[in-house]
Amino acid sequence: MAPADTNTRPVPDQVLTDIADYVADYEITSAETYRAARYCVMDALGCAFEALNFPECTKLLGPIDAGYIYAHGARVPGTRFQLDPVTAAFNIGTMIRWLDFNDAFSGHPSDNLGGVLATADYVSRKRMAEGKPALTMRDVLTALIKVYEIQGVLSLENDFTPLGYDHITLTKVAATAVVTRLLGGNRDEIVNAVSNAWADGPSLRIYRQGKNTGPRKSWAAGDATSRAVWLGLMALKGEMGYPGVLATKTFGFCDAYLRGQPFRFQRPYGNYVLDNVVFKFVAAGNHGQTAVECAFTLHPLVRDRLEDIASITISSQKPLLSVMDKRGPLTNPADRDHCAQYVVAVGLIHGKLNAEDFEDEFAADPRIDRLREKMTVVEEPRYTRDHLDPEKRSRANAIEICFKDGSSLPKVEVEYSIGHPRRRAEGLPMVEAKFRKHLAHRFPPKQQAAILELCMDQARFEAAPVNEFTDRFVI
Repeated sequence: MAPADTNTRPVPDQVLTDIADYVADYEITSAETYRAARYCVMDALGCAFEALNFPECTKLLGPIDAGYIYAHGARVPGTRFQLDPVTAAFNIGTMIRWLDFNDAFSGHPSDNLGGVLATADYVSRKRMAEGKPALTMRDVLTALIKVYEIQGVLSLENDFTPLGYDHITLTKVAATAVVTRLLGGNRDEIVNAVSNAWADGPSLRIYRQGKNTGPRKSWAAGDATSRAVWLGLMALKGEMGYPGVLATKTFGFCDAYLRGQPFRFQRPYGNYVLDNVVFKFVAAGNHGQTAVECAFTLHPLVRDRLEDIASITISSQKPLLSVMDKRGPLTNPADRDHCAQYVVAVGLIHGKLNAEDFEDEFAADPRIDRLREKMTVVEEPRYTRDHLDPEKRSRANAIEICFKDGSSLPKVEVEYSIGHPRRRAEGLPMVEAKFRKHLAHRFPPKQQAAILELCMDQARFEAAPVNEFTDRFVI
């Protein structure tokens, strides 16, 4: 008897084919989802422009070879750079994520816009040079909806944090699938590219956690989306994939990194994630957004009594305790924006919290650490349950303040932040205001007006050629 065949190449893992089928074939029909996607673009670009005010961000930007201009390169909005699509994706992704101000779901799906916009711009300029029509911003919105969905749906039942890995892995996987399609890739090329993204393995979460927190958490998204563009370009050149990358025993992703557990899914891919994304209005960790709202409410009642405070109790969801409950010294802005005690203290003292409030000079105010020392963070089980409930997805927090004389203030609770889908009527005007504010920090009035005229008109926005859209943001 002939020996059994042990080297037949496997069929692609189901997770790979489901992603490829969704990216290649799924049709999005909801006008409201496209409208929300436009707001996501505005919000992410606004965050990117604000980040350009911070030298620690801008030092990472620009071409690898200084002074080199890439033919048909992608624009980096808010700058003069025109770069190869891989480097442009790093630049845009880093800018968007730098201040921890961009939207959130499980992770931050707008991290992916760096890869999507850079690729779409590059493809458009290349097509124009060949006498072909450019992609439109409708194509960008479609790609954005799908990249949000892939990252978000993967993250719902597959939490890498307890294993020590970073969710940025899912950003890379989602972006790889979508940018490969934007580059012209077919279903098989998407499978190949995505398999290589999984084969890279996960990044460690060390740069987001506890005493090791540092600025890499602000450029990790740029790194992931630039890698996605690279893998997409490789696939278009015919680079093979690894169809058993997830399920292969011992050497596949699930055995190597997930202790043998397969991926789990709560829902099929559609447009759930973008419809349920949370916009942020303070530049801090998403789990602490409602805590900051509580602090703002309490500010008028405590601003003249800060030294009389005996204790502050923050009741929260379990995820906040694992990421943002920090005692002791905070050594850099990335450390501070993921500290619940810090953001609450600033909110109580000043009644506001801006991106620059995490810098060393501002943080030197001794009142901040004095208040931090009086704080206790405890889990409220109901908040944890509601956070995990797919019909709620709240990130509730409450604050109770007691004074040295034995008196106290009524408990202040916020279950859903103003950027949550349940508060869209309040939140979308604030997204517009946030975008206007960030534009004003970067562009002259006439240019601001032209940008706003386009961005506030859904039909014109969708019809705009991508290269003409990005050209509006050159300084």
